[in-house]
Amino acid sequence: MVRALSVREFRPIVAVKNFEGDAPIAFFAGAPNASFTGGFIMIAKSLFNSASVCTGVTRTTVVGGDAGAFCTTVAVFLISGFSVAIAPAPATAQTEPVDTEAVEMIKKEGLENSHVMNYLSWMTDVYGGRLTGSPALDGATEWALSSMKELGLKNVHKEEWGPFGRGWTVEHMSIQASTEYGTMLLTAYPKAWTPGTDGRVSGEVIHVKADTAEELEQYRGRLAGKIVLIQEIREVEEPFGPTARRLEDTNLLTMANASQRSRRGGGRRRFQRTEEQRARFEFQRELNNFIFAEKPLAILDRGSKGDYGTIFVSSAAVPSPANAGGGFRGGIRAWDVSKPETVPQLTLAVEHYNRIMRLIALGIPVEMDLDLQVAFDDSDPMEYNIIGEIPGTDPEVGDEVVMIGAHFDSWHAGTGATDNASGSSVMIEVMRIMKAVYAKKGTGPRRTIRIALWTGEEQGLIGSRAYVSEHFAESAGRGQPPTKFHPEYDKLSAYYNMDNGTGKVRGVYMQGNNKVAPIFRAWLAPFNDMGAATLTINNTGGTDHQSFDGVGLPGFQFIQEPIAYGPKTHHSNMDVYDHAIAEDLMQAATIIASFTYHSAERDDMMPRKELPTATRSPRTN
Repeated sequence: MVRALSVREFRPIVAVKNFEGDAPIAFFAGAPNASFTGGFIMIAKSLFNSASVCTGVTRTTVVGGDAGAFCTTVAVFLISGFSVAIAPAPATAQTEPVDTEAVEMIKKEGLENSHVMNYLSWMTDVYGGRLTGSPALDGATEWALSSMKELGLKNVHKEEWGPFGRGWTVEHMSIQASTEYGTMLLTAYPKAWTPGTDGRVSGEVIHVKADTAEELEQYRGRLAGKIVLIQEIREVEEPFGPTARRLEDTNLLTMANASQRSRRGGGRRRFQRTEEQRARFEFQRELNNFIFAEKPLAILDRGSKGDYGTIFVSSAAVPSPANAGGGFRGGIRAWDVSKPETVPQLTLAVEHYNRIMRLIALGIPVEMDLDLQVAFDDSDPMEYNIIGEIPGTDPEVGDEVVMIGAHFDSWHAGTGATDNASGSSVMIEVMRIMKAVYAKKGTGPRRTIRIALWTGEEQGLIGSRAYVSEHFAESAGRGQPPTKFHPEYDKLSAYYNMDNGTGKVRGVYMQGNNKVAPIFRAWLAPFNDMGAATLTINNTGGTDHQSFDGVGLPGFQFIQEPIAYGPKTHHSNMDVYDHAIAEDLMQAATIIASFTYHSAERDDMMPRKELPTATRSPRTN
């Protein structure tokens, strides 16, 4: 008799380890006598207590898990035609202790008394997009400080970093196009830190098409007073498949099977441009500078993705000399106080952009009316992280710290719900859960639990990097090992981050730190029935845990369901409250609260990996 059992139904955690290397082949939510085929576990009752199956198996073993349950159990996994035999775990295996009573209290508070969606609504519906430097971020910051104080957190304060640059907000915008055949209502969003127009302006729409400096010359003297389109038509494919998705068992297996990548922390390798890509990048800079110098009324693009009204919007471009560098960490940025004068810039819905392009191709003149009013604020170039804590009570380890955090800033076209009010609301909810659980226990945490809501993340993790440099360790630059350590460096046990959308937690990226595997495996075990069971040696990039990991501190990001984060909400006008999933955020807050609790209560601080070494040459400009 054989029946299929979903991975989500499993309780113990098993890891298969290949002795040819240090990286685990796979982590599983295990069950007695299990074989894996095509993403499902088959329970083979006939193999129960049959140790003969392991005859000749010498290169694999169970790592961690429930030793008692597996001492008399043999499991055979068939993974895409590759067989892995799991031998009995040693009877002496040590399991990280789990406070089951506290876990049940955390589950009850997090799942039955959640406030997470209320926090999310305040951040998104009330304050909206929280662009770094904007009045909306300032208002949301004051709300967060007040909310933390209402929870009874201590040492609640804003922590300054910077200088950053200019504040910016949109006050009014209207846009439409017309031909001799009629008027077109358009959907567009201004790019962050773009200047406004001089009242309502009207001009002919012209498409600039040039692949060389010579081809650009045909437009010299022709762009002033015009609305310029700078991209070709983008073909829109109908979305026959689902827009949102959950992680399948095969996805989780691939993550668990991953071997550690070359970059420190198991992260993504540094992107290297080819000569052709560098040439295109430099010509794009030359093209932008040419158009800026011609002083058109506005520049419009249609973005590289998005359809059906979804528009992905980020920062405006500014004139930049060839030796200025590029990207967020080099060159001139749109938010710089001293940036050169630029031109109003907007991103248009791709369908509307394509229609105008087709009309131009037909030889039909298109006029556009635009009224964009923005406000800059140079009164305070500094920005602020938001800090609060529950003080530790153990005389021996109370000054040690467990940190949780998420970035509080967002882009401006939507309300920053999945990126990243979801993470911020979850982390505030974690602190609420911690206060409630410790109140019921009649004690405080052994270690201090600190929350940090970061700003400037969207511009390159600036807020969290500044905090790490101020409190823990300094380095010569991004990708460089630490050169100076502060006393607090030895007091941080771990930092847990959330910044991958609204999806529920499925496990943890271990950042190349094998030492935490048995600890995290034990802490995930009570949540296997909620879908959280996977550990991967690798990491996910582009968020604030990297500020900690970059100087050798234990910083971790959780594996989350992707939902529609990439194709629909990440940095788009559709990043709004309505696309957040309450059940997933409640689950995430509950699991992260348990990790936070156990990190604060365990006897030892979290183990650390070796200090990082340089992964790139220091920046010289």
